Parts: sequence; C-alpha cells; structure tokens
Amino acid sequence: MMKEIQNGSILISEPYLGDPNFERSVVVICQHDKEGTVGLVLNRISALHLSDVVEVNGEVFDMALAVGGPMQPNTLHYIHRLAQLPEAQPISEGLYWGGDFEELTRLLNQGLVAQDDIRFFVGYSGWSPGQLQEEIEKNVWFVNNNAANKLLSLNTNTLWRDILKEMGGKYKMYANYPADPSLN
Repeated sequence: MMKEIQNGSILISEPYLGDPNFERSVVVICQHDKEGTVGLVLNRISALHLSDVVEVNGEVFDMALAVGGPMQPNTLHYIHRLAQLPEAQPISEGLYWGGDFEELTRLLNQGLVAQDDIRFFVGYSGWSPGQLQEEIEKNVWFVNNNAANKLLSLNTNTLWRDILKEMGGKYKMYANYPADPSLN
C-alpha cells in the first residue's frame, strides 16, 4: 500500500540509489502541495559550521550545517522545536520549519535554544508536482509518516539505518545491506 506524502513525512532512500545527493539519505518533507515538494536531507553533514554563515555566539552555539539538498546551496534553512518562533511553519506535531530569523538569532545568542532543538541546512531538496510520487512508485524512496517528531534526537551518522530498523519487517533487512554489495 502506498503511503501518502504529507508535511512531516520522512523519505528513506533505497539502499543502492546511485545518486550521490541522496545515497542512503533521510529526508524530512517540509512542504508538499500542488506546487511541488520541499525537503531537507538530515544525514549529510557539510564542512561548514553555523558561525561560518551567521554571526552567533560561537562559544555557546556552533554546530555543523547539514546539506539539505542540491538546490540553492547558498540558502540557509532550519527545522526546530521552537513553537514560539514567529512565522515558523509547522511540519508535524512539535516540529517546525523556518521562522523569524532575527528572533532566532537573538534566542541563539542569549543561549535560549538547546542544540537538540534545532538543525541547520545549506540548500534544500525539491521535486516538481508529481515527481516525488513517481519516484516512490519506482521504489526510490521508502516513506515513514511516524518519525518526524524524533528526528532531532537521533544520531545523524546512523539515521538511515536506525529508521529502517525501527520500521521493522523488510525495512529492517534493508538496514543491514552493505554500502558496496560487491564486498558482500
């Protein structure tokens, strides 16, 4: 049965996708509507840190930025648990996308945001209307609609494998596939 894509859906790439932008990636869907789909890759860490792109109190808050996707790599995006942040768009229960950046910077510099409550990304992933559904039908992506609320507390390095294991059944088997099947 096909799972319906919605804001907060998690996409888990099939084990041998072959696209370096999405190989063994986990993507959270931030916006899915008739205009298309926007998501952020959660488990691709860049060499950049927040202090490289934003003036923040580095001693209190400086974290590595993730690569949200191949589109517009010069843009900064963020998902968080800060319900009080003005203009933040709800993704799923307790998880938000974007919001008033000046207010966020103020909260960061005052030490009022815990590192487990926010993740930053350069760039994003995007699909035109219908494109993502076609990819799902071709088994490029597995869909999980029940994991968004815990994304910020899971280990980035093992996220792909951890979510597949948690999904159980055949997905648990995929989690153990070797990165290079010729080495099996």
